[in-house]
Amino acid sequence: MTKSSSGRITSVITLTIATVFAGMLGPMQSLVNGRLGAQLSDGHAAALISFGTGLLLMLVIILSREKTRNAFFRLPGQLIRGDIPRWNFFAGLCGAVIVVSEGITVGFLGVAIFQTSLISGMVISGILCDRLGVGVPFKQAMSAPRVVGAVLAICATLLVVSPNWSAPHMIALAIMPFVGGLLAGWQPAGNSEVGLLSNSMFVSITWNFLIGFIALGALYVLRIFATGAHFELPGIWWMYLGGPLGLLSIALMALLVRGLGLLILGLASTAGQLIGSLLLEVTLPAEGSTLHLVTVLGALVALIAAGISMIPARNPDAPQPPAPAGVSQHG
Repeated sequence: MTKSSSGRITSVITLTIATVFAGMLGPMQSLVNGRLGAQLSDGHAAALISFGTGLLLMLVIILSREKTRNAFFRLPGQLIRGDIPRWNFFAGLCGAVIVVSEGITVGFLGVAIFQTSLISGMVISGILCDRLGVGVPFKQAMSAPRVVGAVLAICATLLVVSPNWSAPHMIALAIMPFVGGLLAGWQPAGNSEVGLLSNSMFVSITWNFLIGFIALGALYVLRIFATGAHFELPGIWWMYLGGPLGLLSIALMALLVRGLGLLILGLASTAGQLIGSLLLEVTLPAEGSTLHLVTVLGALVALIAAGISMIPARNPDAPQPPAPAGVSQHG
């Protein structure tokens, strides 16, 4: 083995470990938003605060530079003109659904069940989006490994909720992150299109937070008039970290993908999410929740499902774009 090849292997191992730790930020965000929702007894308000803190941080970043500031202020006009399909501008709604489900369900389900159900939904969503050509330059065939991946994702969800068969309301809560994962499949596609239009992923991420915040805020105002809901802010500082943790995860993934490629990044970050959720379930369990053996098994099945679903399905009729130098081309 040459010195350069051994150095490359060491670099990949280091970046993979870093990606696993970056993936652990997802469960940490879920824990913060879940505890915030429990503190306020309002998962909707928790999601509004999480999106609000993330939006404020991103506005500070993009408004400080003339280029990104101008690109951001051009987006409303581009939305009205339909410079790209309008649905791309509303990808932030998917993130809003996920964050609301964090605030509502994590306090009851625990982080492990939430993350496993979410990832399982995302696996199925990713397979369907590839098959329908959503966010990819060409459609991918529904190959046998991908069908197996989808089936395993469903099995993973059934495993983690199986201890709660006698509590139908817990099953209903577990469905929320699964549905959020299903919706999340087209979110990266929408954000990517807005990023290309504005020539800045920072602008795209800010727009994503803005749309989610506006939607959540509008619904909360309706709740105030309809039910007399009362909005309040938490008095514990770390409960404001949900949005910043999400942004940190996005930033780290954007940096790490350059040295790993999408396949290894996806697997390592998914592993980090599941490992992190299990560790948090052991060290900081939700009140009344218990880490069952089938929950650990379900997390492992979800990881296998994610790995299988990332195998690109070859389509002989579709052009295969060349891979950038140093980065493997994946589906």
